[in-house]
Amino acid sequence: MNNELPHRALPPALTIRAMTNDDVPQVHTLENQLFPTDAWPLDMFYAELAQPETRHYLVVEDEHSIIAYAGLMCIPPLGDIQTIAVVPGYEGQGIGTVLLNRLITEAGARNADGVLLEVRADNPRAHGLYTYFGFEQIDIRRRYYRGGIDAIIMKLDLNEAGND
Repeated sequence: MNNELPHRALPPALTIRAMTNDDVPQVHTLENQLFPTDAWPLDMFYAELAQPETRHYLVVEDEHSIIAYAGLMCIPPLGDIQTIAVVPGYEGQGIGTVLLNRLITEAGARNADGVLLEVRADNPRAHGLYTYFGFEQIDIRRRYYRGGIDAIIMKLDLNEAGND
């Protein structure tokens, strides 16, 4: 990868901001719709937001509702992408790219020198996005997800990505 992260802007009708406790019920509803077999419990979102020293969560909204969300856990020297989700009707518009870029930038700002994530082996769209950003597969967690789906563990070296 060259020395900078891919960059895209959100479509004009969308805004990005920090997730708040008030967003959790709507995010949790989306979580259950988008990840029915692997959805986080409601309390997990509240627990994540209660740790701002090591967590960073974002939402993307259209005029009416939250249409995407993402989260990072960062305990230097590593950041860990916890989740990225985009409502299917909004896929392909660069929203995932913007969210991933923001999380990687935040990890660098929190002094991480690498970012990890797990992606379902049966999710080629997400795998392609992460590869585009320069993430490389470092391992596989067999049968990590419900239904026996493997998790591909990927890592981005922030020093190589130009974020040092």
